[in-house]
Amino acid sequence: MAGTRRTRVKRKLLWRWRPNPLRRRSDRVEGWIVLATWIVALAGGLLAGEAAGAAMEDDLATRRAAVHAVSAVLTKDADATPAVTEDGIGGTVHAKVCWTAPDGSAHTGLTRTEPGRAKGSSVTVWIDRQGDLVRAPLTADQAGLQSALTGVLVAVGTGAVAFGCGRLARLRLDRRRMRDWEAEWARVAPSGGRT
Repeated sequence: MAGTRRTRVKRKLLWRWRPNPLRRRSDRVEGWIVLATWIVALAGGLLAGEAAGAAMEDDLATRRAAVHAVSAVLTKDADATPAVTEDGIGGTVHAKVCWTAPDGSAHTGLTRTEPGRAKGSSVTVWIDRQGDLVRAPLTADQAGLQSALTGVLVAVGTGAVAFGCGRLARLRLDRRRMRDWEAEWARVAPSGGRT
């Protein structure tokens, strides 16, 4: 019984390429469409996902290399209680800080810090090459996760587009087959099958 089932599965998968006097040209075309769809969906999806993940990883590494941490000093006391956010969690407050840029110029700005810190306290801020405040870069683990998720999303999207295009091509082929069948039926049975 198991051998019979395996043979049936093989027959179902390969029926479009078996020699058959009833096989039409559109059946062969459909077989190639299905094969191309699967190849593009799987191989194309994997390649596109890998490329997108690698590009995201490179971009995040470039961003990490373009910023660096410096020590800054609070110019006034930070608020004692954090503002409540929409989700009810508030862990940091904005505070004004002063830091020295790589070119030696003094800069001031707002950064997030723990509540209740006193004026003159030292905090770590992230700056770019011009000395402007920027967000802290993602850690290597966070960047790896984001790159992996981007790769998976692009791979799935590429596969979905390939399957959609293959399905659209098969629908057009089915419409063409129906038109051909109607024309043949009209030629063979002009009375619509009534005698």
